[in-house]
Amino acid sequence: MNKRKKKTLIWVVVALVVVIAGIFSFGNFGKQKEQTVTVGVVSPSKQDEAVWNQVKKTAKSKYNVDIKLKTFTDYNQPNKALQSGSIDLNAFQHKAFLDAWNKANKGSLVSIGKTFITPIHLYSNNYKSVKSLPDGATIAVPNDASNESRALYVLQSAGLITLKKNTNSLATINSIAKNPKNLKIKEVAADQAARTLDSVDAAVVNTNYAVAAKLSIKKSIFTEPVNKDSEQWINLIAARKRDRDKEAYKDVVKAYQTEKVKKVINEQYKGLEKPAWDIKLK
Repeated sequence: MNKRKKKTLIWVVVALVVVIAGIFSFGNFGKQKEQTVTVGVVSPSKQDEAVWNQVKKTAKSKYNVDIKLKTFTDYNQPNKALQSGSIDLNAFQHKAFLDAWNKANKGSLVSIGKTFITPIHLYSNNYKSVKSLPDGATIAVPNDASNESRALYVLQSAGLITLKKNTNSLATINSIAKNPKNLKIKEVAADQAARTLDSVDAAVVNTNYAVAAKLSIKKSIFTEPVNKDSEQWINLIAARKRDRDKEAYKDVVKAYQTEKVKKVINEQYKGLEKPAWDIKLK
């Protein structure tokens, strides 16, 4: 082989290498580098896991984001973990809870996207209706500030109590203006409310804990109405304020707010939980 042919062959090989490299580069054009995002959740039920499995699939296939779930056992842990940086996002709370936590802990956590709303219920093992509750009945409510307030508003909507008109912030037991049945309000940890039903007349139970406790919806004697006042009860995905615009975190939200996830929520929860990122509150 003479020198001219040898040089020509070398250039042909180089050209082929460049073309092949270009093909592979084009194939990955616009594809983000894989990122892992750790999301804190609280005691996920099988229904929750089904929802997150769909979110994970979309995040991975469409945005190349690998979502890892970190499970906590109660509401007091995930915001602390997020604030400290041991997780990237959390998804367990509604707006009222986040606002109350930030205020109490000088936190700087923010919502980066809505997920769902879960009307809470008043349950009873012994009574079939609100009207049948006896005078002096004991009602268990969650003891954290935002959920206790929500529970008291549920009792007001049920016609059991009346709250003071000037209750502009979170309601407490001291906010009760009228209590015609002389109800005894028992404050308990939110994750224990379902377990109190054998020892109280009724209990306001958050839906995730009701599902975890396999509490039948047939034991519900009142359902929280969903209306224009429900904005504060919409659940959300939270991030540290300084990280709110991170692309991977936005992609997690986009992966959640899809028609596929909406379908899974509706199939799994049968109306107990409602997709809320595009809900219209009247």
